[in-house]
Amino acid sequence: MSPTAKVKPTTPRQRARAQTIADIVRLGREHLATHGAAALSLRAVARDLGVVSSAVYRYVESRDELLTLLLIDAYNDLGDEVDAAVDSAGGQDFAGQFQALGMAVRRWALREPSRYALLFGSPVPGYRAPGERTTVPGTRVIVRLVGIFDAAYRAGALTAAVPPAVVIHPKLAGDLARIRSEMGLAAPDASLARGVLVWTSLFGAVSFEVFGQYGADTFAARDELFEHQLAVLQGVAGL
Repeated sequence: MSPTAKVKPTTPRQRARAQTIADIVRLGREHLATHGAAALSLRAVARDLGVVSSAVYRYVESRDELLTLLLIDAYNDLGDEVDAAVDSAGGQDFAGQFQALGMAVRRWALREPSRYALLFGSPVPGYRAPGERTTVPGTRVIVRLVGIFDAAYRAGALTAAVPPAVVIHPKLAGDLARIRSEMGLAAPDASLARGVLVWTSLFGAVSFEVFGQYGADTFAARDELFEHQLAVLQGVAGL
């Protein structure tokens, strides 16, 4: 079963419960957009659902559980959009796949700024995401990005050369070796390290735009700016 596969409810009670949880998550998304993650309230969600707060706790036991459900929902929504975009680019068009991934991340982030902020903005005070539930959906995009780089390397389409002055520190090489082993990658240290730079730069560029960090009047040509940034990152990656 894939990481995003869902077990479908089979009985009327299971279907009713699944629908109620889906309604709670939907309302949670609306409250997230209106009030922000720190102000998220199960009582307010219950009010909009038309039930007493004690009834909601039978489905979602706490505000932290609702935040976890919203995290998983957003990560998978972003992951689905990225997968669809990359899949449409063609199996051997690695540069096109990278461009499609970057554009999909930005498109989703600009359409869903409150959900993007939940995933990549400031941590919610007092909340710690349970890794056993959020790590797999939360790493879907980076796994897909690394997969593009590694497939390009295996196909001989990734430039492995780096400037002679760039040296991989032994401690970093240990981290990269562990990542290579865990993910079954073939790309060498230099390519993996550049991939990390591309990953953080991509999300940094999107975050600057989503969170208004460029300033209101600095760049009018936002689409063109991002296209330029992707082209530069593509060169950094060696695609």
